Amino acid sequence: MTASGRSDGFPTGGTEVSPEQRIPEWGDDRATTAPLDGDLPGVDPAELSEDDLIREVQSLHRTRLDTLRHATDSALANHLRRTAELETEYLARHPGREVDPSRLRDA
Repeated sequence: MTASGRSDGFPTGGTEVSPEQRIPEWGDDRATTAPLDGDLPGVDPAELSEDDLIREVQSLHRTRLDTLRHATDSALANHLRRTAELETEYLARHPGREVDPSRLRDA
C-alpha cells in the first residue's frame, strides 16, 4: 500500500493500515532523535521475571487509551514499540497459553 495524498502526512485506509503506519514519523522521514541514554528505553523483556513482565504489560494496557488519544507521536510510537516487545516476549514464554472458549467467535 502506498502513501496517500493526505496533506497531514497520514496514509489513508482507515483500518487497512497498522497504527504504526498512521504515525508520520515512522515513515521514511522518521525523526532520528536518540533517547537520552543512547539506547531504546526499557529493560530487555527477556531479562524480566514473569511477575515483572506481567506488571509491565498490564501497565501499558492500562495507559493505552490515554496514550493513543493524547500523547505525542513519539510517545505513541514508543508505547507501540514497547507493547510489541513485551507481548512478543509473553507469547514466546507461553506458546501453548490457555485460550478461553468463551472468547472464540462463532463460526
